[in-house]
Amino acid sequence: DILWDLAIAEVEKRENPDDDNVKPGEVWEKTILFMGNKNGGKTTIILRCLEREESPKPTLALEYTFGRRARRHNAPKDVAHFWELGGGTSLVELIRVPITSHNIRSFAVVLVLDLSKPDELWTTMESLLQVTRNHVNKILTKLEKTNPEVAAEIKQRMWNDLQRDHPDYALVDPFPIPLVIIGSKYDIFHEFDSEIRKIISKTLRFVSHYYGASLVFTSKSEALLLKARALINHLAFGYDKSKSVSVDPSKPLFIPAGLDSMSQIGPPPASDSVLGKMRANTPLELWKKVFEKTFPPKSFCGLQDTKDPAQDIQYAEYEVDVMRAQKNQELEQYKRNASKSWKELDFDSD
Repeated sequence: DILWDLAIAEVEKRENPDDDNVKPGEVWEKTILFMGNKNGGKTTIILRCLEREESPKPTLALEYTFGRRARRHNAPKDVAHFWELGGGTSLVELIRVPITSHNIRSFAVVLVLDLSKPDELWTTMESLLQVTRNHVNKILTKLEKTNPEVAAEIKQRMWNDLQRDHPDYALVDPFPIPLVIIGSKYDIFHEFDSEIRKIISKTLRFVSHYYGASLVFTSKSEALLLKARALINHLAFGYDKSKSVSVDPSKPLFIPAGLDSMSQIGPPPASDSVLGKMRANTPLELWKKVFEKTFPPKSFCGLQDTKDPAQDIQYAEYEVDVMRAQKNQELEQYKRNASKSWKELDFDSD
């Protein structure tokens, strides 16, 4: 090779450090599912990542969009598929639509938690991650029979961000696919009492580290959105992963996966006497009990979205709505006739 060829190869290697399996001319294709609190800012984050100047609209079910980027000049554009689950936890079963055995190798999850609603935080996080993890594990179980090499690759990749010599290697339980946790509405959260902020920050640090996830706090601030965007671009387009870390509870957290530790996080924020009275089978369960002692959770029913998407004006379609109204009238008439017929039946009595 001449010197110029070596220079080009070196630049391409630096631009694509995690892209060893993608051949020149081949398109990189990734899928990311955004989920989290209702009205937590998921759509705003997606639009900012895609550099779209649009006003965000409420997401009522499962919405899809995509972005395209070129890794280098004159190269094919890579594709990132973005799915967004609306409705908080009420439609969690819809995660089965975007996560399939065909895309599981290139799938990632972004969990957006509203920092201004700590009483919803743990319930939302637990419900969404539990259902997602169960579904992914079912896919992996099937792959172990049909394509064991792929299943083994995915399971090994879970540990890539945590080196074997890390002191917490035996204490964590990595999520089966890449996970980023975003704490949104930091501008509101920043006005909370310092002790409240410390409890929430410390808890989210533990959860993120336990699941092998990256953690970032963001708001509508351009500087904070750029940090969240950096983590998402790493998942979506293979950009370099930031090595910077911010763990100061008085400032927005930014901790890429694998760069935190239990010793730095410390014990759950409760006195030794309180911790001694709590019965828990796992560290995660202990942190949950401590967190919910300070922030009693809203009932699960209170987190459900009862609004009928069919009535939302952003999905209005005249012909469909007219036909729906007609069918509703026919249904009501059928109910009345059926009720009347039932009442007129003459039952013989013994």
